Amino acid sequence: MNIHEYQAKTLLKSCGMPVPEGHVAHSAAEAKDIARSLPGDVFVVKAQIHAGGRGAGKYVGEPATGGVRLARSVGEVETFACEMIDRTLVTKQTGPEGRLVRKLYVEAGCQIGRELYLSLLVDREKRRLTIVTSQDGGMDIEDVAAKTPERVLTASIDPGMGFQEWQARDLAVRLELRGKQIRQFIQVLRAAYDTFTTYDASLVEINPLVVTKDGDLLALDAKMSFDESAFFRHRDLEDLRDENEEDPREQEAARFGLSYIGLDGTIGCMVNGAGLAMATMDIINAEGEQPANFLDVGGGASREKVAAAFRILLADPKVEGVLVNIFGGIMRCDVIADAVIGASHEVGLKVPLVVRLAGTNVEEGLTMLKESGLPLIVADDLGDAARKIVAAVRSGRKS
Repeated sequence: MNIHEYQAKTLLKSCGMPVPEGHVAHSAAEAKDIARSLPGDVFVVKAQIHAGGRGAGKYVGEPATGGVRLARSVGEVETFACEMIDRTLVTKQTGPEGRLVRKLYVEAGCQIGRELYLSLLVDREKRRLTIVTSQDGGMDIEDVAAKTPERVLTASIDPGMGFQEWQARDLAVRLELRGKQIRQFIQVLRAAYDTFTTYDASLVEINPLVVTKDGDLLALDAKMSFDESAFFRHRDLEDLRDENEEDPREQEAARFGLSYIGLDGTIGCMVNGAGLAMATMDIINAEGEQPANFLDVGGGASREKVAAAFRILLADPKVEGVLVNIFGGIMRCDVIADAVIGASHEVGLKVPLVVRLAGTNVEEGLTMLKESGLPLIVADDLGDAARKIVAAVRSGRKS
């Protein structure tokens, strides 16, 4: 689960992270009142959406640009807020459809001396929490790593020892921080680490972490993601969820306990087991098409759960064909067949459907499919299924 910048800063601040003073606004009038309460006469107005690249973003059908605006008066804060709120902001991470800006974050401005990058994430190869930092803040770290990899610094945290100040001190020196800035960097990294481990985060990113003209470190932007598997320990984090920022298909899938991730392709996939789902997606790619989703119904899904998964697939307007690939161990093939038949009749099957079944009660399942009267295609194995759904989709485009 992702959260907004203002929410991430609240969590980080509670663990000792230095952040600018700011508050969230839901209207231009509220943004103006917040600016009046902040110190100084320079303010930053930020669109709150779950996407990066806000500063270079553009609004659909509007002349105003930029999801991050620098205001030099309270009046400008109100003007910018009017131009930003309730507008659709398009960034390189939102796709062309953009995201509707429902709230803004208004915070006190600062004089920036340098911009650094800092993040904590899980390195799955090393099986350790890893610190990533760079002198090139305010940029996409992927671009920095691709063009100047030597400027990206990393350090792994031993899970038995936890965060060590010497690691922060070493990184601070390599970032060319001096004097009090080294002590502040240790505080910043400690706060990021404590926030990460306290809330079972999967990512804590501060970009940029700035050195002000006064020589102080300040987290100017923040991004956090969480491992939802740990939410039973953090019920309060559920309150930070903004469903307006989430894919409605993923919300529907979550209600039924389905593992679903929407993608950009045209072939919907329903599979039981994460490994089999990945293999199915790979073989569709190998046949020259793209999967529209990752969808794992699990090993022991009920008829209702499978039917819900099928409805989600068919409701996606990008889907030009559906591939059902089930290996029945705990999951029975006749249950899958019954659910697919029921959902197809309920929703209406308007795209090609290829079904590959193997395992428990496979003969019963195949008999049910053949006698259903549905215009579906039965496949013998995964390769056969991928070839058949790709051929059917391409044939549909020509007709």
